[in-house]
Amino acid sequence: MRKWLPLTAVCLGAFMLLVDVTIVTVALPDMAADMHTGFAELQWVMDIYALALAALLLGAGSLADRIGRRRVYLGGLGLFAAASLACGLADGPGALIAFRAVQGVGGAAMFATTMALLSGAYQGRDRGVAFGVWGAVNGAAAAAGPIIGGLLTEQFGWRWIFFINLPVCALAVYVTLKAVAESRNPQAQGLDLPGMATFTAGAGVVTYALIRVGENGWTSGTTLGLFGLGVVAFAAFVLVELRSSRPMLDLSLFRSPTFVAVMTAALLMSGAAFGYLMYVSMWLQSAEGMGPVGAGLVLVPLSLAAFFVSAASGKLLHGASARLTIGGGLLLIGIGALLQGWMLDAGDGWVALLAGMIATGAGVGLASPALAAAAMGAVAPARAGMAGGALNTARQLGMALGIAVLGAVFQAGLSDGLDGSGQPHGTAEALATGRAGELLHADPGAGQWIGAAFASGLKDTFWVSGVMGLVGALVLFVLVRRPAPAGAAAPERAAA
Repeated sequence: MRKWLPLTAVCLGAFMLLVDVTIVTVALPDMAADMHTGFAELQWVMDIYALALAALLLGAGSLADRIGRRRVYLGGLGLFAAASLACGLADGPGALIAFRAVQGVGGAAMFATTMALLSGAYQGRDRGVAFGVWGAVNGAAAAAGPIIGGLLTEQFGWRWIFFINLPVCALAVYVTLKAVAESRNPQAQGLDLPGMATFTAGAGVVTYALIRVGENGWTSGTTLGLFGLGVVAFAAFVLVELRSSRPMLDLSLFRSPTFVAVMTAALLMSGAAFGYLMYVSMWLQSAEGMGPVGAGLVLVPLSLAAFFVSAASGKLLHGASARLTIGGGLLLIGIGALLQGWMLDAGDGWVALLAGMIATGAGVGLASPALAAAAMGAVAPARAGMAGGALNTARQLGMALGIAVLGAVFQAGLSDGLDGSGQPHGTAEALATGRAGELLHADPGAGQWIGAAFASGLKDTFWVSGVMGLVGALVLFVLVRRPAPAGAAAPERAAA
């Protein structure tokens, strides 16, 4: 069993960093009540972690190739543990958001090195087993996050969703030091610091603009100015990458229509499938009166459907066209979100979401395993590592942008649902930050207009999510060519 200790060390870190993407979802109402946060701060608690992961994954991988993968992995574990402790001790939303960013930096260092550590530790059949277990752990993390978060929040308080990371980090460090050998790439080049800086600036500014849309409006000078600044930052990133001798991302990869389609699919899949979960959790706990555990259990069908469909599609659809797997998965994600929007009305409970969540989870399970294979297959073997890093970056960036976009839609929908109710300005903000219970306590008859407001906000959010999924499927179907029939290709091969 000693040979599986490196796998244990890697899986501990991967499980922890991926759980922390979703574990916060069910704790947000308690955070808001304890820290008196606004809606924008709650979005940043979720978004800043995903943004840090997206911005630093490629750079962390390059650093690990140069100075040592085990060293960077251990550094990431230490930083993640320290940031988790600081998050649990944070005395205000500003400190919590800042330490969540540091947590994301540590998570990027861990996530960027896991596959390389496994590749170096195992060969042949053992490598296949190791990657299979690693993939299963990644899927289990998504399912376990809301449940673990709900249990810890309900029993011990929301701060324990961060404190629980400390013993896991300690165990991962111990096993890594004991069983994982150091490895590096002797041909590795230096870091692309200008590329990292411009990409981070562009992603951060655009996300900030989207989060502030609810207060500033889509056409305000502030919003348009921020979007313009984001465009300038991304344009600078492109120029830097084109001129760099060691680019963080080789832009020539985007000459492949398949690679463009896969990156677009990864970006839209994360936003469409997971971007609305924090708003569903707020509704379940503040308006429906559920506890954190109950809200976590409502979100589990999506993750379980993704887990089982992913396992089945890996066996039954091995070698199938990306048009079928990724395109079909995005189509299911879009249909699932639209189904939730169609079935949810004022006065309905969580059961109205069940069929749509299962459809969305099935779409994630169908598309996710094929995304990595399609990304690797669209580039030369020497660029496989960069393609994998770009894929993970797109998925995390899609999560961050999805939360921001859907948050603006959700808040606008809440305001629309309150029209005619005679409620004062600021009621939509109160509902969005989980204070529906306070309003119900002050006015027992408020349940009707609160239900109407949440139904309006969530329906709009589901509609936009559904369109994102369908657009992703359309891009995939258009850009990925159909595989040539075997019979038609045979004469060409013979002539060659």
